[in-house]
Amino acid sequence: MDEDNLNIEIRKFLKQVGISSQREIENYIRKQFADGNIKVGDSIKVSMNLTSEDGELSHSINETLKIK
Repeated sequence: MDEDNLNIEIRKFLKQVGISSQREIENYIRKQFADGNIKVGDSIKVSMNLTSEDGELSHSINETLKIK
């Protein structure tokens, strides 16, 4: 296996995930804030699930974002 190529492919995937996820979270929070559903001082729980097509890979990250 070409380790360098694997590293590049994973990094391309993670870059796409990171950029698109940040955009989606920001848009969600801005809309919720504008609609009055959240305010400064509130927290929002978010999670990210990473899975493989065959189901062998399953990894979750959970985080609480504080709105300031």
